Amino acid sequence: MSPLRAGVVGLGTMGRHHVRVLRELAGVELVGATDPEPRARAAADRTISVTADLDELLLLGLDMCVVASPTLTHTDIGLRLADAGVHTLIEKPLASDPESGRLLAKAFEQRGLIGAVGHIERYNPAVSALQARLAHGDLGSVFQITTRRQGPFPQRIRDVGVVMDLATHDIDLTHWVTGCRYLTVTAFTAQPSGRPHEDLVTVSGLLRDGTVTNHLVNWLSSMKERIITVTGERGCLTANTLSTELHFYRNGSVTASSVDGPRFHGASEGDQVRYAISKREALSVELEAFRDAILQKPVDIVTMWQGVDTIKVADAILTASRNCEAVTLNAGELNLPSQRDAWLAVTRQGEQ
Repeated sequence: MSPLRAGVVGLGTMGRHHVRVLRELAGVELVGATDPEPRARAAADRTISVTADLDELLLLGLDMCVVASPTLTHTDIGLRLADAGVHTLIEKPLASDPESGRLLAKAFEQRGLIGAVGHIERYNPAVSALQARLAHGDLGSVFQITTRRQGPFPQRIRDVGVVMDLATHDIDLTHWVTGCRYLTVTAFTAQPSGRPHEDLVTVSGLLRDGTVTNHLVNWLSSMKERIITVTGERGCLTANTLSTELHFYRNGSVTASSVDGPRFHGASEGDQVRYAISKREALSVELEAFRDAILQKPVDIVTMWQGVDTIKVADAILTASRNCEAVTLNAGELNLPSQRDAWLAVTRQGEQ
């Protein structure tokens, strides 16, 4: 079988990483990249064709493409790639607003093309191990999910704020590890830098199955942190995606009980386990999954419909912050089951 011919749109930091990984990806031939900025093109890998225009890149004959351009350009570029019949992975967020995301998802779906979103954190080995243990029932019932994502300001981001750029990671991870959509969100944001977009956000949310969520996100901190903690009836699982570590804090002895309810475990500390995890680069795993989806192999990718769900939550967070009130999502879908497979099926089919 001939290798899939691949291209990259956007040669900023993330685009260059895609170029690096695609060059080494088995079954794929990286044939070219494009960026309108002369400096970005000058710094690109010169062993591939580098163009200033997407139409020139398409003339090279692409089977698949990665879009790593600014968020506000995603819709136009994605629709052009769909029209050209190119399977496409668009870096998160899928689009700048839910309606644009729906346009993209429908365009690829109607043409029978693979449309994926680059939520790379889902492919971090620590998160994959966390999700597998939750699916296996290691925690029993899940009560709460908290995330902390903070670090220095990324100079590459100019067109969106921290909610669309960083918090979308945590929204997607919450969707994925629980298989459940958000019901309600409240949020507070601030703009200490004076930029048009928010620099920090704190989010409190409730999933449709009653799980409580909390997200702390900023790009103002000198301390870089990427943590997701899931609390359940048997203890806590904590994944660190920077160090690729997963810890299990098992509940201690039974210490309390209610009159009518079950005995409650967890008021005292129990064992701590640090799991051994095989550390592979998340971007390599993500692009392998994208390749295999094009080849019609059974893999788990972030679909565009899932990307739309994530943007809807991010948009609700911004609305909640702007109006200082809770925002309810998916109110008409409360009878849907919350299991992971049901969520995957719903998002792959699109919105009713």
